[in-house]
Amino acid sequence: MIVLAGIGLAVLVLVIIVSLLLRRQLREKYATLWIIIGLVILVLALFPGLLLGLSQLLGVEVPANLIFALAIVLLVGVALHLSWELSQAEDEVRRVAEDVAILRADVEELRKSVGLDAGTEGPRANGTVPGEIPDAERRAGDEG
Repeated sequence: MIVLAGIGLAVLVLVIIVSLLLRRQLREKYATLWIIIGLVILVLALFPGLLLGLSQLLGVEVPANLIFALAIVLLVGVALHLSWELSQAEDEVRRVAEDVAILRADVEELRKSVGLDAGTEGPRANGTVPGEIPDAERRAGDEG
């Protein structure tokens, strides 16, 4: 019965991972780890003697204790990696926010230099848009 439960758990993990990947809710770099975990669970469920031999090799008396120890190490590693990823993302957000602030200041400076009010989005009072060629000049350029 335990073997069937292990196989069922492994298949469930693999199906969930593949489903998340197909719906693009999980990135490939994270899915790789979980697929490996699912495959290890499947192998250990199909061949329970491997776990017993590994636990004897490492000097662990109860194979279940080895599973718990490995799970704890794995979860600590995942938590550490995700903390690192979060720090990287926060740094990137800060850099992007700084770039946006600089660009906004540049846009305001350009608006002031071409005569647009800071709060306006549209054309100038004389009906032209900055950078636009007036109709008379455009037609003269087409004829020549």
